[in-house]
Order: sequence, then structure tokens, then C-alpha cells
Amino acid sequence: MTLTPLRSNLFQDCKELYQFLLKFKQTSLPKKQTKILSISQEIPAVDPLAVLQAIGLPEQLHFYFEKPGQGEAIAAIDSVTSLKLESPDRFYQSQQFIQSCLANTTSIGAINLPFYGPHFFCSFTFFNNNLEPDSPFPSATIFLPRWQIAFRKNISVVVANIAINSEVNLQDLSENLWRTFHSIKMAGVERFNSANLLNIAIDARNKFIKQNVTDVTHFKSSVIKALSSIDSKKIDKIVLAHAFDVISPIPFQLIPSLNHLRIRHPDCYIFSTSNGNGQNFIGASPERLISIHNHKLVTDALAGSAARGKTTDEDAELANRLLTSEKERREHRVVIDFITQRLSQLGLHPEILSQPKLLQLLNIQHLWTPIQAQLPADVNPLEIVAQLHPTPAVAGAPTEIAQEEIRHYETFNRSLYAAPLGWIDSRGDSEFIVGIRSALIDDCRARLYAGAGIVAGSDPEKELAEIQLKLQALLKALV
Repeated sequence: MTLTPLRSNLFQDCKELYQFLLKFKQTSLPKKQTKILSISQEIPAVDPLAVLQAIGLPEQLHFYFEKPGQGEAIAAIDSVTSLKLESPDRFYQSQQFIQSCLANTTSIGAINLPFYGPHFFCSFTFFNNNLEPDSPFPSATIFLPRWQIAFRKNISVVVANIAINSEVNLQDLSENLWRTFHSIKMAGVERFNSANLLNIAIDARNKFIKQNVTDVTHFKSSVIKALSSIDSKKIDKIVLAHAFDVISPIPFQLIPSLNHLRIRHPDCYIFSTSNGNGQNFIGASPERLISIHNHKLVTDALAGSAARGKTTDEDAELANRLLTSEKERREHRVVIDFITQRLSQLGLHPEILSQPKLLQLLNIQHLWTPIQAQLPADVNPLEIVAQLHPTPAVAGAPTEIAQEEIRHYETFNRSLYAAPLGWIDSRGDSEFIVGIRSALIDDCRARLYAGAGIVAGSDPEKELAEIQLKLQALLKALV
């Protein structure tokens, strides 16, 4: 792949774009072969969520990823090429697919901008193999978007990925590209009326019908049985999830719901990914799985939770109780040990950056320890994802036994819940989160998911209360 810096305004008009594509086809395209051309262009600042609303369609794949507190967002819309897998070696096959695509891609545009060049967007289900025939997502989905719009540090970058072969009609292609490019720029003038949307959300919530997917009694019974397995030393920890369905008289609105999430949860990762069949998996996750930039890896140990206080004194008391709780620190230590051991197995040298500290969110706080390591050039991000997923924070320990127990106790399909979601670019930079505090939206129905870590000393009533606290955060954002 060759990256060529060009002037900031790559093409003056549609005719110049057509001439460039024609020249590329004549000089770079072998006969009977398809190549991908990736064009990066800086534009006036736009909101990627507004662009997703403006040009995204329900039948297209999309991926939305935002860190509101850091002023960073990226939207991937439609696909120029994609791979869907049901395979036990899904991470390796995904890695091979990405490398094969990159070998057949030429990139142009300014190369010093954030999020320039082709990015591959990935979602993997929690379990390696989907045993449930009705799973809304395959075990792996990887796609290179037709359009990618990113915002960071008041800079917006549009990336158009184009498949070109001998059969393509360049006149139609250039006209469609030019038209969509200007639609993206025009989306920058759109503004969300947050106050009005909030009123709509409150009105809609008053009409929601809530249905437990897992009976509350069944959940508490599962916790008691899990504690028995812990007492008998079969497992050290297990994360049990609970789900309930919310039914609305009108279809849920994806964009306003995401907008609410980013307003209410600026310290979380706001995300959405679709399956192209009208179903969207969205959420506000506090948990980073991996972040890689310039061969530096950062990951998080996030386990141990407490509510936020209603007053400053109560909040401080709850925080101190969390920091000094032997049970919560033991649960947290299990995750730290797992991550450091798994990274060491890849030949890395993980460094724990601090003692456990607090990650304080709107209605909940967690014990949090960041871990970093220098990454050799020959280690692929998906190798690390495969090694870390699932962590004890979302499965338990030992992870293999915990996963078997989860299948036994839970009565619903986890699908993308607590699973890796993220992106990889052509330079090996990457960011993946864990899809917790999440919901599957399907027209008028939304299935909300949340889980709690069960260790020795856990109380079924308190674990259920923690889950309900997590579920409320998402419920209040749905429109």
C-alpha cells in the first residue's frame, strides 16, 4: 500500500475526480482484478453521528464509536468488502482477511491526519461458536466501510473506500461519490435538539412495557448455585448476566438514543454496530479491552463495583468502602492476574501502571487498573484480542469452566453482549472495547443486558441490585 500526500482539497470537482479514477484504472488495475482505492480528505468539522443519521440506511452495515469526554468519534457506513464467520478460529481468519485486503489497497490523501486511511471494523460474539440458531450476529463480522467519518481535536476526516474493476462505470461512480461527499459535508450544519429529544425519551419511557427474559428468582437461584461451585473450588468467579426486554409502542430511534448516551455518559465508550438486517447493538461501555497506538498497548482491569452516593459524603463513603473491600479487591486482582499472564504468554512484558483506583461514572463506580506493554511489530492486534477475550471481568475464572457454567445458568443468547467490538487500521493501531451496558434494538423491541461478578461472599440480593442499577443507565437513554 502506498500513501501519497496530496493537497488538502484533493479534487476540485466531479470531473477531476472522474479523471483521477480513470487514470487509476488504466495504470494500476490488472485485468480481471478488483482493487480498493482509499481516499482520505479533511473537511470542515462535522459530527459523525449526524452523518450516520444523514446517509446511513438500515440495510447497511455500520459501526459507531465515540469517546465523548475526549472529543473523539468515528462512524463507518456501508461496506465495500466484508467477512462474516462461524468458525472456532475466527480471530485468525479475520486477521488473514484484513491483511489480504490491505495488500490489495492503495491509499491516497494527507497522511498526518487522525483516522486517515482504511480502517476495518470488527464485532465478535461472546462465545466462540454460536450454538443458538436465532443469533442476530454471526460469531465474527469484519468490514471495510464505503464511508468513514471521524472527528478528533476539531479535525474531521472523510475516508472513501472504493472497489474498482474493469466492469465499473466510472462516470456513475464518480457522480455518486461526489454527491455523497457533499451530503457528508452538509451534515455538519445539523444540530441535535437534546432538550427536545430528552422530553421525547421521558414520554416514551412512560409507555414502555418491560418483560424479564430471565426470571428474577431464577437469577438469584443461579447465584446461589454458583456460590456452591465456588465453595467446592470448581471455579473462583463467574459473571452472571441478566436481560430484560423493553417494548415500545413506536420503533426505537437509533440516533437519538446514541445522542442521549453520549450526553449522559461522557466517560464511557458510546457504540453501535448493525447486522444489516435492521438490528442494532448499542451501549455505553466503561471497559476498554485494548488500545494500540504506535506499538504501545494499553488495556484495563475493570472489576469491583459500587453505587454512587446521593450526597458528597455518601459518595465518598461508598468509594472508600469499595477501595478497601477485601471481596471487591480480590475480584479485581483476579482480572489483573489474568491479563498479565495472558500478555506474558504472547511474549509481552506487561506493566501495571498503578494501584487500583476509581473509575467513577454517572450512577456506578468501579475499581480500575490500567496495564501497558510495548508491542513488537509482528504481534497483530487480533492476536491480543483472542488472548484476552473473555477476561474474568465478563466471564469468570478459570475462564473455560466459567463459560461452560454461564451456558448452563443463562437462558438467553449473549450474542455481542460482553464481547469485543472495535477497529484496526492499516498501521496496526487499534481500539477494542467490551460490549457491556448494552442493548439489542430491533424495531419496537430492545433487549437490555447487564451482569455481575459472583465470588465468595457475594449476596444474591446485592448482585441483583447491582445489575438493575446498570440496566437503568441504559433504559433512561432509549428513545
